[in-house]
Amino acid sequence: MKDNYMAGSAKNRKTMMTLRIIGAVMVTLVMFFPVYWLLISALKTQSEMRMAVPTFWPETFAWQNFAEAFRVIPYARFFSNTLLMAVGTIILQLNVALMAAYAFAKGQFWGRDALFLLVLAALIVPEQVIFVPVYVMMSKLDWLDTFWALIVPHGASAYAIFLLRQAFKSINNDVLEAARVDGAGRFSILYKLLFRMAMPTIVTMGVLIFISSWNSYFWPLIMTNDNDMRVLTVGIAMLRDSIAGNEAMFFNVIMASSVMAIIPIVLVFTVMQKHIVAAMANSTFK
Repeated sequence: MKDNYMAGSAKNRKTMMTLRIIGAVMVTLVMFFPVYWLLISALKTQSEMRMAVPTFWPETFAWQNFAEAFRVIPYARFFSNTLLMAVGTIILQLNVALMAAYAFAKGQFWGRDALFLLVLAALIVPEQVIFVPVYVMMSKLDWLDTFWALIVPHGASAYAIFLLRQAFKSINNDVLEAARVDGAGRFSILYKLLFRMAMPTIVTMGVLIFISSWNSYFWPLIMTNDNDMRVLTVGIAMLRDSIAGNEAMFFNVIMASSVMAIIPIVLVFTVMQKHIVAAMANSTFK
């Protein structure tokens, strides 16, 4: 009787494991299919894209689609603008977050926790709500069509402050006291000690800021009118508009430009994913 029960239990576990694997494979296929379709569409010819019955593998690999994207729009210029915006945002946002998180985690001042909750409240405010006053401010400062307008409004991030605060709070205060005894000032403690000890979280925030800046469309669209200041997301939309009425015919070129746009994100995330997992594991509210 007991042997039959054990055999039935083992069989049930094996069945459940099989069902889980099948479910995981199905979910993976559903999630990956848009990316797969993007890749194969970028390599199809115009004639193949216009076929009534779509093909799931290119009949001929049209590598010239990538060169065509550079011909239709100033792709290199848009790429460099996006890179400068992303790097500038990372530098500014990380430095602001480091100093704010240090104050909230290790500082002792009246209303500290209440102010931190106020910072967290900014997480629920969407970007579209505040863009009008910020746009007016950028206009009065004569910063429109400049990198200042693309970078400065994103100089502070409530999420970055939260993650870094959690990382700093996990560091023992005795370490900071020992540094003060050795004569280290606040900035020395922050950039020479805490910076290194919270490196996984800092790297993670750098990756997340990079991805957010690289994918940003709404903000660069309203802050720039000069084509020399456009970024990739807006540039790809311009590519679509430049062939208005022929989207179906030139959809392969649009897809090719999109593939080139996502390559930096994929590379950065792949290289830094272990730091992201480590930082998220330490981000519980304390």
